Amino acid sequence: MRILTAEDDPSSRLVLVTTLAKWGYEVISREDGQAAWEVLQGPNPPQLAVLDWMMPGLDGIEVCRLVREKNELRHLYLIILTARDAPDDIAEGLNAGADDYIVKPFKRKELQARLQVGARVVRLQADLARRVYELEEANRRERHLRGLLPICSYCKKIRNDSNYWQQVEQYIAENSQAAFSHGICPDCYRTIVQPQLDALDQSRSAGARQDKPR
Repeated sequence: MRILTAEDDPSSRLVLVTTLAKWGYEVISREDGQAAWEVLQGPNPPQLAVLDWMMPGLDGIEVCRLVREKNELRHLYLIILTARDAPDDIAEGLNAGADDYIVKPFKRKELQARLQVGARVVRLQADLARRVYELEEANRRERHLRGLLPICSYCKKIRNDSNYWQQVEQYIAENSQAAFSHGICPDCYRTIVQPQLDALDQSRSAGARQDKPR
């Protein structure tokens, strides 16, 4: 999983990046909050971010507030990593939109456990978004099937949204979760199949009579 770090102190940044890389994360590292904010606004931003509080320009708290103001970024999991450990500081960080708050110097096992929680939350959110999308698509197809469908009076093909004519089976299969198993109804058997079988029997009987020696 990709993770963004923002830390202005070179030594602290190196330790954090090295630690995260050893745990298997793909790390994107920035030196200040402004650079981190630009990454988060870019295409395909990391879904996890570890932000220092005190940085030049934008600090970590301001980055959290900016992220929470954008609907398309609200799914990001943000962790404030700072030396500020007063209860009021922790409350301010969480109220600004951080999902978690870790005090420096961080304990490796604690940081790893909290990142695992964040990664699990991100995966659950992605799975929920996928399921919501699938449900919306299913509802859309269902509403579409309930509407008025142009159907040919002769061949019974249905005209789709792209103005192409399709067999009924193909149209329903593409717009629902239904599957088809072909058979012959009693009426069609009586009016179509049985006359064909009778005609075939008569043809065979006539051929047999012609083949008899005289």
